[in-house]
Amino acid sequence: MRDEVDELVEAWARERTDLDLEPVAVFSRISRLARHLDLARREAFSAHDIESWEFDVLAALRRAGDPYELSPGRLLRETLVTSGTMTNRVDRLAARGLVERYPDPEDRRGVIVRLTPEGKAAVDGAFEALLQAERALLADLPQRDQARLATLLRTLLAPFGTPPGQSG
Repeated sequence: MRDEVDELVEAWARERTDLDLEPVAVFSRISRLARHLDLARREAFSAHDIESWEFDVLAALRRAGDPYELSPGRLLRETLVTSGTMTNRVDRLAARGLVERYPDPEDRRGVIVRLTPEGKAAVDGAFEALLQAERALLADLPQRDQARLATLLRTLLAPFGTPPGQSG
């Protein structure tokens, strides 16, 4: 089975016989796949009336487990955004009724951000839609190859560390 990346690599190989083009064969496909995944994510989230950044915050709270709450500092670490950005995001999610703030019982100056039932329903629905879309993207790859691909990608990403808060 051939694809457009094969053609791209062949064209470069004709023009630059002195170069090893294996990285292009790998990363051009990853880049194309990332575009398809980004589109699938946007569609899954849009169907549940949330944006990607909203999903990131809601998913961090949902993964925290019952009662689905975190401090703003912990949310910062989970989503890798600045304090000002997180404040704005929590404000917007609170205005939509997807999260609520309440005083931190252990720190009078602090607050806790908690997922509301509406927020939980939105993130659960969006996550289910995302999984369905991701399954469709992997449909032509046998299960054993999916597991092998996950292992290979883990190895490839290991030197960079795995930042928390990456959707899902």
